Amino acid sequence: MVKHILDTPVEYLKGIGPARAEMLRKEIGVRTFGDLLLYYPFRYVDRSKFYTVGEINSDAAWVQLKGRITAIQTLGSGRVSRLVMTFRDSSGETELVFFQGLKWIREKVQVGREYIVFGKPNLFQGKYNFTHPDIEPAEEEIQVQQEPLQPYYSTSEKLKSRGFTPKNFVRIMRTLLSQVYQAIPETLSPQVMRQAKLTSRAEALFNIHFPRDPHSLAKAQERIKFDELFFIQLQLLRLKYIRMEKVKSRSFVKIGVFFNSFYHNNLPFELTNAQKKVIREIRADLGSGKQMNRLLQGDVGSGKTLVALMSMLIALDNDCQACLMAPTEILASQHFKTIGRMLQGLSVEVALLTGSTRKALRADLHTRLQDGRLQILIGTHALIEEQVQFKNLGLVVIDEQHRFGVAQRARLWEKSTIPPHVLVMTATPIPRTLAMTLYGDLDVSVIDELPPGRKPVKTYHFYEKDRLKVFRFMKDQIGQGRQIYVVYPIINESDKLELQDLMDGMDTVSRYFPLPEYQISIVHGQLKAAEKESEMKRFLEKKTQIMVATTVIEVGVDVPNASVMVIENAERFGLSQLHQLRGRVGRGADQSHCILMSSYKLTTDGRKRLETMVRTTDGFEIAEVDLHLRGPGDLQGTQQSGLVGLKLASLVKDEKLLRLARELAYRTLDEDPGLEKPENLPMVKHLQSSEFDWGKIS
Repeated sequence: MVKHILDTPVEYLKGIGPARAEMLRKEIGVRTFGDLLLYYPFRYVDRSKFYTVGEINSDAAWVQLKGRITAIQTLGSGRVSRLVMTFRDSSGETELVFFQGLKWIREKVQVGREYIVFGKPNLFQGKYNFTHPDIEPAEEEIQVQQEPLQPYYSTSEKLKSRGFTPKNFVRIMRTLLSQVYQAIPETLSPQVMRQAKLTSRAEALFNIHFPRDPHSLAKAQERIKFDELFFIQLQLLRLKYIRMEKVKSRSFVKIGVFFNSFYHNNLPFELTNAQKKVIREIRADLGSGKQMNRLLQGDVGSGKTLVALMSMLIALDNDCQACLMAPTEILASQHFKTIGRMLQGLSVEVALLTGSTRKALRADLHTRLQDGRLQILIGTHALIEEQVQFKNLGLVVIDEQHRFGVAQRARLWEKSTIPPHVLVMTATPIPRTLAMTLYGDLDVSVIDELPPGRKPVKTYHFYEKDRLKVFRFMKDQIGQGRQIYVVYPIINESDKLELQDLMDGMDTVSRYFPLPEYQISIVHGQLKAAEKESEMKRFLEKKTQIMVATTVIEVGVDVPNASVMVIENAERFGLSQLHQLRGRVGRGADQSHCILMSSYKLTTDGRKRLETMVRTTDGFEIAEVDLHLRGPGDLQGTQQSGLVGLKLASLVKDEKLLRLARELAYRTLDEDPGLEKPENLPMVKHLQSSEFDWGKIS
């Protein structure tokens, strides 16, 4: 039984039927009246204006013509065949070219008949033509003078063959709105609508399909964008509220011998003000009796590991265990060595667990973990294996959290009957808008200072003509006892051509840095894990001066002595990746350098990326530029968040609206945490009926 008219299967809409409905489901995922209502136009065009063929020029984006088809011919055969029509008006003629759906197009069009053609002109061999334009008989022309803004719906050749032309989509949407308009439910409370100065949802949905004018379209878009952003925020903040109110955890009120001994005797350097602030925030969370869920952001080298360790020592002072999970064995081993070094002289039991841990060692580790002797466990995904059981797990630290799925993180929490506190860390700076939306349920701490003695990495952009100058600089640095990374962009490790780039580069470097005076390591994804480890170890132990590598070193071992990073074909990297690679140097007190090598053929975006890298080392500024260049869908961590599902709202263009949505979602929950007031019922109903699974979080 259909609960609401919007849940009606789309086949019951006049003009569709079962076969067409199946096509809509397969092609665009539309199953119900409600789905179809949310299938928005992707552009609006002024169909009141007609051009002549003679008026077409390179500035014309989309044009509408009226004239006659004077000839039709099929050229080529089989898969390469195309239909070419000659279209003529009083000013001249042009060609209409079709590569798909030839049969039904040919049946539809008659020579000598007058048609209206709408499409985008292309310049081909000095003449303008149209590829797959819309074409309809002139006598069926819609009287558009009263409605100049015509919606234009994305369609496909399969859909067109079933009659879903842009023109028919308009008819279908008119039919749909005439049936459902009065039944479109409001999703916001009157208070939120008043505060955000929004139009009703019904009016917005009508005007998004059939706007009266640009102003009504803008108001409709604003309302629908607000809804998308508001309900994401409401869901995240509701999760946060439930966690804070209902998920109790241990209260770590004691600051004891472990923390104090470390602070007074083992601290490797004076804490930065940013680190002190973050530790205060974490201490407040740990002592609240409610589960901490905090995101710790900080650039590479900002001292996140130190903060994580001090947090773990608070857990130990309160008779609990702690663990740290990293995405790779290399990174887990790095953490193990770093933390082991920092804890020298303190009676803290620390162990490493990875896929490579030997069976006998693993069994001993499991025993010590279960009886509580093992206090800190560092590892990879191996930590979530069923046989890994803690006596009293109090704090979970997750590094590079975007590399772990939600389910993986949850399995760690299940290791304790009392939910452990959770600290997630990332060295990938996240733009404010993205953080608000991706991690709106987490409290966010930022370390935005480098430790004392660290110097920002100097970055330069050079072309191939500067190659010898770069090599001379590298020799000079090696002469001073420094080490160097040379990185090549292997985007797809199976691509032999790209691997060849690395091997050719290795040859070039070897010629200028010959044996036995110079030793070179090579690391790439096709090496076995043991070979990779061996090469990295040689570099770490200063047995080699240069490491030629692919991006496998992006997250890897710290080599304080490495002071130069040369990135070949830098224009082929994303900004965040360039920033991560640059973070491999500058780990010691010496001045470090990053050299970006590129070809002269740079796209506008490529040039912008390189200019940004040279201009700033601020990871958050870089992340903002990256967001504007690429959009959220390509950034790490967004896939599992569902962000790419935003239909109209943009995290880049609609930051102001996102902030308003978050503020009003916060205010709504502050006044009515359970959303129990009658005026908030529309929001609850929307959450219950949409993809937001309200039942799981309330």
